[in-house]
Amino acid sequence: MTRILRPTTTVFLALLGVATALWILRGFGLLTFLPGGILWVLMLLTIGAGVVSGLQWTKR
Repeated sequence: MTRILRPTTTVFLALLGVATALWILRGFGLLTFLPGGILWVLMLLTIGAGVVSGLQWTKR
């Protein structure tokens, strides 16, 4: 049984995956040229997308 995710949930999961991957790679020293501000913005976008996704879920 396949379940289709809502677009807001898909955006949240994609942002979460990218933010986590960049954070881990930066921690290993592979992306040291990446400023910390970009990671903070990405984390804030992820939190915002999670809130929007959660609000959409409660609207069901």
